[in-house]
Amino acid sequence: MKSSSSFKNSITSFPKNFWVVIVMEFFERGSYYGVMSVLSIYLVLRPSEGGLGFSKESVGLIKSVIQPLLYILPILSGAIAEQYGYRKTLFFSFTVMSLGYFLTSMATSYNLVFLSLICMALGAGFFKPIIAGTIARNTDESNSALGFGIYYWSINLGAFLFPLILIPYLKQFSWSYIFLMAAVGTGWLLFLNFFVYKDPRTEKSNSENALQKVFANAILVLKDYRFLLMIVIYSGFWILYFQMFDSVLWYLKEHIDMAPVNSSINWVLSFFISNPNWKFDAEHVTVINALTIIVLQIAVSNFVKNKAAITTMISGILMGTLGIGMLAISSNAWVFIAGMIIFSVGEMTAHPKFISYVGLIAPPDKKAIYQGYAFLYGVLGSGIGGILGAKMYVLFVEKLNMPSVFWLIFVIIGLATAIGLLLFNIYLTPKREN
Repeated sequence: MKSSSSFKNSITSFPKNFWVVIVMEFFERGSYYGVMSVLSIYLVLRPSEGGLGFSKESVGLIKSVIQPLLYILPILSGAIAEQYGYRKTLFFSFTVMSLGYFLTSMATSYNLVFLSLICMALGAGFFKPIIAGTIARNTDESNSALGFGIYYWSINLGAFLFPLILIPYLKQFSWSYIFLMAAVGTGWLLFLNFFVYKDPRTEKSNSENALQKVFANAILVLKDYRFLLMIVIYSGFWILYFQMFDSVLWYLKEHIDMAPVNSSINWVLSFFISNPNWKFDAEHVTVINALTIIVLQIAVSNFVKNKAAITTMISGILMGTLGIGMLAISSNAWVFIAGMIIFSVGEMTAHPKFISYVGLIAPPDKKAIYQGYAFLYGVLGSGIGGILGAKMYVLFVEKLNMPSVFWLIFVIIGLATAIGLLLFNIYLTPKREN
């Protein structure tokens, strides 16, 4: 009873502004992952099937541009938000983001689609630091851990529900409706921002000093070869991760018969509804990832909380690599599902510990700065992963009909990442880890 009462008190300790940004995060991430769960399929699908018919290599180029923007823009947008206001920056973010989704729903030429998605990424990149900043300003030591736990939960809940429920329904009518859904899902947040959200800043920072600080911090980080090397090594795992939104989806559509999974799911659904006709499709890869994290993240975090960071990171990377490797040994539907689940467990094992591992690399008085630049793994992982995955898929899967070789190349990247981190820890990490 005491524990339940304590949890209830913690929940009620959050101000209204906290819950406002949680709602914003849920709808923004739901819209984003809803689109990203099928974007690479829509772009390569033949026009007769409702798609745009772009080549996989050209789609890889798009993804290698828009996804890095989501990781690199928050550096600048955070400084801008501190000077001009969180609310004003959110107005810009939601306007540009919603416009980007809307224009993508209308565009059919490659250049216009590319520009529209850059517009979307620009808005999303400005959105990311403001929500975390608002939560940080609306929590304290007594409820910060729970507050950020709810924040991460809302991200995965959006990534789970939107692709599961909305995407299969909308694409029955038109693929363009998916982008219109995202435009509405982010556009209505303008009203929430205008009528309900309150800027949590108590004072403005000097814009010139803020921007100077951004560049000074960048120089500080870029001079630390040890930190940059760690980021480069770790980004190898994220080359694997970003295949979940590209080559994994193409492989699913073109080489895996999901009939056994469909039959089993429909058998279960038949106890609740008449004549179910559920089908596993590309969007459900994102659903698997999000659901696995929702169900297992707390258990996994508790299990590894006292484990050494480097050991846990390597274990997670090896587990994720195993998940990818399962695609190389079989095209069975259940093997595919198991591979996606195992990869997701590996991701949730490795990545939280990566944040703590950054603390081993950072100087004691510069930890916050280094944590802010740790996101560079995503810039490298997505920037390389999009183009590399697309080009290798065309070569090994389509031209040479050697899908196993294709997936084994990513297994090698995963193993190289794990070995690289191990060697890095032995020779370059300050000996402060127990």
